[in-house]
Amino acid sequence: MAKAQFQPVQPVRAYERIVEQIEEALARGDLSPGQRLPSERELVTQFAVSRSTVREALRVLASNGVVRSRPGDPNGPEILPYSLGALRKQMTRLARVDELSLGELIGFRMIMDGAAIQLASRLRSDEQLAEMEQTLVAMRAAIEVDFDAFSEADVAFHEAVARVSRNSLIQVCNEVVRGVVLSLIADKIAHAANSRALMLESLQHHTEVVEAIRAGDGHAAARIARQNLYDYYATYVPSDERPHLRALIDDA
Repeated sequence: MAKAQFQPVQPVRAYERIVEQIEEALARGDLSPGQRLPSERELVTQFAVSRSTVREALRVLASNGVVRSRPGDPNGPEILPYSLGALRKQMTRLARVDELSLGELIGFRMIMDGAAIQLASRLRSDEQLAEMEQTLVAMRAAIEVDFDAFSEADVAFHEAVARVSRNSLIQVCNEVVRGVVLSLIADKIAHAANSRALMLESLQHHTEVVEAIRAGDGHAAARIARQNLYDYYATYVPSDERPHLRALIDDA
């Protein structure tokens, strides 16, 4: 008897196949922003499916920011231009699935934050540096309020850094992953017995990062940023995932 190994077959609904075909046509360049898909009636004929199946596919595509569709529109759904909002929605969905562990999310943050901060140390203007310093003032004041206020000031710091990079992908990726990580463990940090100590330690790390950015030492700034993230989050990560995070900390 043959010993071939097979994988379980995942059922795929008809509307998902329609979504796949349209997205593949976009990826190949067969469809471009501003163009129109065939009318709903024509799509029913081309895909050989029911009207409800086509409508479900168009609903998914519209939700993903791929098309703008109006039921009964004789001109057919319009292909929308690329937008950061659509990318943000897709990344958020990916980051929330069970296949991505907390360790992977934090590791990605360590990589992206380090890159953004290294760029900031080389590209920042005096005004942008002043903006970063102002967020430190807000973080210091927020410690006396609560974790939510501190977290809001921390977000403002990282957004200020990411803007200096002039790279939209860095901004979106950092925003999405940071938000997902906080949604998973913010409550634990806020109610931890050493919550205030964690915030003070984080503020000190952020201050050191800004000092390194001011000095133009991108390597040091990135290293401190990665260390800060590790120190802040590592205790919430399973022990078997921590070596992968420690590998991102450059002690050279």
